Amino acid sequence: MPNKSQASAAVLGLAALLSPLSALAATNVVTSIKPVELLVKAVAPDDVEVTSLVPAGSSPHNYTMRPSQRRALENSDVIFWVGPEMETFLSRLLGGEEFRERTVSLIHGDDVPRADDTDLHHDDHGDDHHDDHGDHDEPGHDAHGHDHGAGEDPHIWLDPVLALEMAKDIHKALSQLEDANTKALDANLARFERTLLEAEEDIQHRLEPLANISLFAYHDAFTRYAGHFNLKLDGILTLNPELSPGARHIAEVQDKLRKANQPCLLTEPQFNRQWWRSITQGLDITFSTWDPLATEIESDRDGYVNFLQGIADNALTCLPENAQ
Repeated sequence: MPNKSQASAAVLGLAALLSPLSALAATNVVTSIKPVELLVKAVAPDDVEVTSLVPAGSSPHNYTMRPSQRRALENSDVIFWVGPEMETFLSRLLGGEEFRERTVSLIHGDDVPRADDTDLHHDDHGDDHHDDHGDHDEPGHDAHGHDHGAGEDPHIWLDPVLALEMAKDIHKALSQLEDANTKALDANLARFERTLLEAEEDIQHRLEPLANISLFAYHDAFTRYAGHFNLKLDGILTLNPELSPGARHIAEVQDKLRKANQPCLLTEPQFNRQWWRSITQGLDITFSTWDPLATEIESDRDGYVNFLQGIADNALTCLPENAQ
């Protein structure tokens, strides 16, 4: 009959053998950007492993993926991204045969377009970065000619209504995985919807003092948040964050800044600040830094709601009494 030490050793040995199997059995989710990760964390059970591709300080518009991140995609059970209008660096890869079946594009809640479609999209615009974009100054359009008005801005996670739809799409995709914990998924989604509604009401009340403040954004990432919470967004400095704006657009923005009521420029930490400092030199403007990629937000079940509240905090620094 084995003694206690032998029995303990047997248990430890069995645990060591089972440990790798348990790790392999975990659900592996890859998200493109931190805000999508926050939505996954709000909905997914605790044992789901989540990895985001775009690191702090980088932009999803022009990111270059590392080989280790390619391996994370290969080992994933499901991949969530916004879509080809946002994470352009993923368009070809996620449109290919290897990843298409496990990829969900949240901008329309469906699978990623076929590789042929993605290639055509890329080829149509592949040389745009080498062209002269000085004439692309139409409001609401970027240098590629994409309509980024109220209906087309790809920063959909900044509108709480659309974020809830994204969470529902995430819930649906995770529920379809083998051995999915549907009870936990249902409970988490219900909790998220409840806390999100409470946060919306609180933020709407907190932002009321900003009703007459003229807000200006670095690029069009702020349009959805401003629209949802009835903020006055009077201008956008650059129509494409990868390129310097044309002279005509700069002149138009400067004129708006001069005529605006207590103008406040919302800047972003991911982009070079040098050129917009020269554009605004000599103008009476308040500045506020906000981060649409949620870099400093803790990634947990309440992360997305805290993210929305944090944007409100930053916007409120535009008030003259809060200006730094």
